Amino acid sequence: MEVPKEYVESAFSQLLGCRLQRLETGVAEVALALEPHLRNRGQKLHGGAIFSLVDISMGLACSASHGFDQQSVTIECKINYMRAVSEGEVVCTARVLHAGRRTLVVDADVLQDDKLVAKAQGTFAVL
Repeated sequence: MEVPKEYVESAFSQLLGCRLQRLETGVAEVALALEPHLRNRGQKLHGGAIFSLVDISMGLACSASHGFDQQSVTIECKINYMRAVSEGEVVCTARVLHAGRRTLVVDADVLQDDKLVAKAQGTFAVL
């Protein structure tokens, strides 16, 4: 899916260092490298950075589902963290499970290599 850069990047995603890897109808895959400014006090990848990666990926999956000419916003999102990340990068794959006229339900997995780092599910409102 070919989409202009300004539709898939925001100043915030650039600040974090998110890199779009794949975009298909209802699916987005975004990578994030562990940089020093993303570490928590324990020197691990901050949970807030992981959550932001999830939200960015889910939002892109929504746009790839209903079209980039229509906006959607997060209504709610739940995340479970399974393992800490000390180095390297993580990849979030978000998939639209339900695309209704008013809401979308999205599932996301954050992996490092083949290991599950976090699992999330969110609901988005179509504006």
